[in-house]
Amino acid sequence: MEQTNSEVQVGRGVNAGRRNFLKYTGAAAATAVLIQGCKKDDDDPDAVNLGSGDIGILNYAYALEQLEAAFYTNVVADPYTNMSAEETQIMNDLKAHEIAHRDFLKAALGSSAIQDLEVNFSAINFKDRSSVLAAAKTFEDLGVAAYNGAGKLITDPAYLLIAGKIVSVEARHAAAIRDLINPGTASFSGDDVIDNNGLDGKMDPPAVLSAASAYLKTKVSGSNLPTS
Repeated sequence: MEQTNSEVQVGRGVNAGRRNFLKYTGAAAATAVLIQGCKKDDDDPDAVNLGSGDIGILNYAYALEQLEAAFYTNVVADPYTNMSAEETQIMNDLKAHEIAHRDFLKAALGSSAIQDLEVNFSAINFKDRSSVLAAAKTFEDLGVAAYNGAGKLITDPAYLLIAGKIVSVEARHAAAIRDLINPGTASFSGDDVIDNNGLDGKMDPPAVLSAASAYLKTKVSGSNLPTS
C-alpha cells in the first residue's frame, strides 16, 4: 500500500514525527469527536469518570498515555546511575513518542478530555536502573495489552485505525525495554506476552485500570466504558 506524504514524514526525526503524527490524525479525529461531558463518578465523587462509548475509550487511552509520558519525563529529567548513551537515546525517544500520543489524544478529545492526572511513582527508584526498567516494562506491556483489549470496544473505524497505529509503537517500546533488561535473548517476544498462536495478549479496561491505579494519585473510574 502506498504511504501518504504525512506517513513518510513521520519517520524523519522525533520532532518532525510528532508534528506529522498530530497533523495526520489530530485534525480529522478532533472534528469527528462528539462532545460529551466527563463527569465525576456517581459512586465515588473523588474519581474521574472516563465517560462512555468511543469517547470513554479515547479517554481511557489518554489516561494511560498521561501515565507513560509522565514516567519517561521523570526518567529523562533524573537519569539513573550510569545510564549509557544508547539508553539515554532510547529513553528520550520513548518520552517523545508518549508525549506525542498524549497530546494527540487530548487534542482529539477537545472539551471531552479528562483532567490532567496526578501520578504516584513512589515505588520507583529513578536512580536505579533495574527499578526504572522494571517499571518501563510494566507500563509498556500494560499499554500493549490495554490497546489490544480495547480494540473490540471501538465502534468508529477511524478510531480503531488510530489505536492500531499507536499500539504498534507501544509494542516497539516494549520490545526495546525487554532487550535492555535481557540483551541478546528472545525476551522481547517472551511467552509471558506472546501466546502459542504468535499473538500478543490483551487485558480488559477494569484489569488495566486496577494495575495502573498503583501509579496514580488521581482515582479513575471506567464504570461507564463499553464492555462489548
